[in-house]
Amino acid sequence: MKNTVSPSKSDRRSFLKAVSLAAAGAAVAHRALGQVNRDWTGNMPVRYPDPDIISLDPRFDKYKLGNTPVQRLYHNPNMLWAEGPAWNAVGRYLLWSDIPNDVQMRWIEDDGRVTTFRQPAGNSNGNTFDHQGRQLSCEHGNRRVVRYEHDGSTTVIADKFDGKPFNAPNDVVVHPDGGVWFTDPGYGSMMNYEGWKRPLELKEAVYRVDPKTAKVEKVTDEITKPNGLCFSPDYRKLYVADTGAPRNIKVWEVADQTKLRGGRELVKMPFAKRKISTREGEVTIGGEGGSDGIRCDVDGNIWSSAGWAGAGFDGVHVFTPEGDRIGMILLPEICSNLCFGGRKRNRLFMTGSTSLYAVYVETQGAHIT
Repeated sequence: MKNTVSPSKSDRRSFLKAVSLAAAGAAVAHRALGQVNRDWTGNMPVRYPDPDIISLDPRFDKYKLGNTPVQRLYHNPNMLWAEGPAWNAVGRYLLWSDIPNDVQMRWIEDDGRVTTFRQPAGNSNGNTFDHQGRQLSCEHGNRRVVRYEHDGSTTVIADKFDGKPFNAPNDVVVHPDGGVWFTDPGYGSMMNYEGWKRPLELKEAVYRVDPKTAKVEKVTDEITKPNGLCFSPDYRKLYVADTGAPRNIKVWEVADQTKLRGGRELVKMPFAKRKISTREGEVTIGGEGGSDGIRCDVDGNIWSSAGWAGAGFDGVHVFTPEGDRIGMILLPEICSNLCFGGRKRNRLFMTGSTSLYAVYVETQGAHIT
């Protein structure tokens, strides 16, 4: 008869403790990946509160909801670089650009359908709607800013400055006075992937188009690669993300609704990696990434897309008007841009490389899109 030795109680306790620690370690490792392995199909539910909505400061707690998840509304591996989300409140749809595929897509709120909205689209990047409900787009491929009229025709808002073609307009916002403000960093002319490769003939800058005279004026070139931009809720400040060097978000005072003054750095996007404790265990956050698209909420906080640093950085970073980083939304992809939408403007839509994401928040977008 074979002899067997029964494990002692202490041995069993040691074994169970080791299993528990291993499971906890696996959970921590999973969280350190920034939910890369999360089931984004929706078949496996996320336990509330969503662990990828991270509070870095008690001031963020009022904006995060405990019973809502980050959702992937759409994913297509053939979509190459999703950008420029803009919410249409009348049509109740979100449109965005897929720059390399030269197409604009549309997510329809009532049933979640995704359709082709416009193709070709001039390798469009940033989109917005003006106060008359007309869509404006920055076309990389055609080096211009256009407006689509209610009758379906296209109006060229701006295509040159000082007799030279723009580099490749990137992102656009509209002031209540009708002025169109846009950035021109030139990415669509630096490669054939997002437009047509050709020389940059102008210093990278931010411009304003006067609504009465249609005159294009340079408002600042004190920035390396001006990218996303947005106004403060009262339109007295303009924020611009710099994707050059340094990677930061700058702020200017808006003077007489037409000019900028007193530009300064508000936010340094890269920050040192560190571990923080969450319900799911320790999470590693931080990295040498940057901002892209930005939007303000009604309290003046800046919600910035973030990427190019990997897990624990890519997604959305939230800053106070003073520039304090108070919250993060981690995504498994680089987040290129974002906007507020939905019936109450309390849903944050995020374009993330090959996907469209959304999450409800306890605030509202400061502007119509």
